[in-house]
Amino acid sequence: MLYQSTRGGGAKVTASNAIAQGLAGDGGLFVPESFPVIPLDQIIELSKKPYKERAAYTIGLFLDDFSREEIGAYTDLAYGAPGFDHPSIAPLYELDAKTHFLELWHGPTCAFKDMALQMLPHLLVASLKKTREYREVCILVATSGDTGKAALEGFRDVPGTKVHVFYPRDGVSEVQKIQMVSQEGGNVNVTAVEGNFDDTQAGVKAIFSDEALRGQLSESGFLLSSANSINWGRLVPQIAYYISAYCDLISGGGATPGENVDFCVPTGNFGNILAAYYAKKIGLPIGRLICASNRNDVLAQFITTGKYDTNRPFFTTVSPSMDILVSSNLERLLFEISRKDGRVVSDLMSELSGSGRYEVSAQARAEIGKVFSGARCSEEETMVTIREVFDTYGYLIDTHTAVAYKALCDHRAASGEDNTTVVVSTASPFKFCESVIGSLGRPSTYGGAELIEELQELTGASAPAPLRSLKGRLPRFVESVPVDGMKDAVMRFLEK
Repeated sequence: MLYQSTRGGGAKVTASNAIAQGLAGDGGLFVPESFPVIPLDQIIELSKKPYKERAAYTIGLFLDDFSREEIGAYTDLAYGAPGFDHPSIAPLYELDAKTHFLELWHGPTCAFKDMALQMLPHLLVASLKKTREYREVCILVATSGDTGKAALEGFRDVPGTKVHVFYPRDGVSEVQKIQMVSQEGGNVNVTAVEGNFDDTQAGVKAIFSDEALRGQLSESGFLLSSANSINWGRLVPQIAYYISAYCDLISGGGATPGENVDFCVPTGNFGNILAAYYAKKIGLPIGRLICASNRNDVLAQFITTGKYDTNRPFFTTVSPSMDILVSSNLERLLFEISRKDGRVVSDLMSELSGSGRYEVSAQARAEIGKVFSGARCSEEETMVTIREVFDTYGYLIDTHTAVAYKALCDHRAASGEDNTTVVVSTASPFKFCESVIGSLGRPSTYGGAELIEELQELTGASAPAPLRSLKGRLPRFVESVPVDGMKDAVMRFLEK
């Protein structure tokens, strides 16, 4: 299987080249030239298998220059103990007969990014060897909270790699910040950016597009790469957990084989819900994909109107991992609905760069509407939803999952539909203690890691072990830079 750029330029490349390069030479994102097909009989067969085998099968469909043995070995390493604290890796929680939560936060950093970032280091290191790239790779990451810690943990002390994470100084939760700035490992660095996530992401993209800098780093023996979901090696493992969720539904009697199931996904950079779209493209029986947005509802608005417009206020919310206005992975969807015409995508991205907005054709909007619905959740609704779910079901959810569940409730009320739906739960509620405690009607009296103990006492729920261990952790990384200081921060890190 070959991969091409969403913007139509450059030669087609193998999967290992796509992963090693991260970003196409013309600035586009790599996408498969064609998609494999997973027959229903195979899905039924996978429903009898553990998560590792489901993931290995799915990933193998897309990475055909990796052997079955290689991928099997990587999935064993990525999803083995003690990294994940649940035997199902990505278990389903049944709220009621029609509603299930896909818990993607049982990994080492307690967020869904672990599902991909425990796998990516193995894929990237192997890809570099396959492409005969022997420079040391420097992974640059812009994070709105969860990707950063997951990348730091996934690449910690991996030979031949260095990892530099940038996060918006005032745009992550206290627990997310503690997780990152106390990270162990001899090859990692963390820097706060004086701006929001879009500023941070733009700064990283500017570093990647600086040819002079890339040349300078190459002469020093470094290759830049990314662990964000622009890298195909980050995205493809995410497809696997949608396959697995459907397998668990049919094995548990929540759906009959072949029955369409909806998914409701909280998303900011569009990578998580895009993986669901790709699962549908290869044959998973998915009906509708509900894109849940917080107050920064640029994605929900785009799905509803066909207009993507970043010329709007940026809000810092209680669901910070979704505080994004420039959603990088949307470009991959644009490519598919534009009938793989890279010129169309390139023109839209030029419009976005120049004016901060674009509008797709009526035909493209109709194509989006066949699969996607968009819904928005306010701050107040997010907090109320956490309390209502806990009071009604005794089930504790985080702020991002609350956005998704409220979006699903609104979608059902507006459409009259009551399909079996999986709500994608992206983080442990203990990563957002202050907001969750506040939603339950008790103002927080502590800060930092002590909030974790307070939430445990309030709810009787047990925090994941990796979060309980944060108490008393001292920060290793305290540097804060303006956006225009990010390049120098990278150079200082690599010169150490």
